[in-house]
Amino acid sequence: MTALAIIIVLTVFIFYIGHKNNGADWGHWGTNVLDGLIRIYCRKYHRQYQQAIHIPEQPHVILAANHISGIDPFLLITAMDRPVRFMIAKEEYEKPILNWMFRAAGCIPVDRTGRVEKAFRSALRAINKGELVALFPQGGIHRKDEPRETTKPGIVRLAQLSQCPIFAVRINGVGAPGTVLNSVFKRSNITFDVHPLISISQASEADFRHRFAEWLLDKAESINSHTNPVLDTDLN
Repeated sequence: MTALAIIIVLTVFIFYIGHKNNGADWGHWGTNVLDGLIRIYCRKYHRQYQQAIHIPEQPHVILAANHISGIDPFLLITAMDRPVRFMIAKEEYEKPILNWMFRAAGCIPVDRTGRVEKAFRSALRAINKGELVALFPQGGIHRKDEPRETTKPGIVRLAQLSQCPIFAVRINGVGAPGTVLNSVFKRSNITFDVHPLISISQASEADFRHRFAEWLLDKAESINSHTNPVLDTDLN
């Protein structure tokens, strides 16, 4: 009975901590508790002291970020005050151990074999309802010494279909870049850079995907050398 009592007390304590630190309403108490636990993990363990990124509700935007490790979605969730619906590869979405969490978070699976229309329709419905849709346009986890010289075309197409500007975030300071499991355990010093909103016309320019990839890799201050450099004024 003593062991059972300890388990019950620990369970209640964990649920209390998760509930107390919940920062976005995901529509279900269990997901909200998980949200709070993720925030504690990122803030305390990965030293995510730069806690808030302000994203306007109007106009609707598409959130796009570099993808440097397995903890990137957790870091972005911790920085937001609203739920984030990530577009992720179908093969990742269907992994048995993680599938329940992806479903609870409303992730949108993308079939990368070429049948992406279903994912785009789901993303557009979410955007039209005012939800925040996010994707990692580099197409997978990367390291700065293994760069992708251009982003995937999906980011441009989604911006054009939704008529939404792109809200670009660059994650810095991950302790184990280029990894999935190691990044969970190796401590980080997380900061963010936020790019001024990228318009649909900018995203439609011929060399945008290359310039955007340069910015995500921290090789350029802006996607356009004639615009203002990266600003942190939207970070609280």
